Amino acid sequence: MEHLEEQIAHLTRVVDDLSEIVAKQADEIVTLNRRVHMLMQREGERDASGGGTVVMGDERPPHY
Repeated sequence: MEHLEEQIAHLTRVVDDLSEIVAKQADEIVTLNRRVHMLMQREGERDASGGGTVVMGDERPPHY
């Protein structure tokens, strides 16, 4: 009986630890989703304003 109580205590601690980890990861995912959304918004605004040009490989930059 004592062995079962020890196992239950151990499993309870593991479940609590994992629950804490999952909660932290959920918070991180929310933060990362906000950042991605913000970056996509900025990039959309940059594209709309025409300032998002990229010089490709052998293309000359506009100041030449």
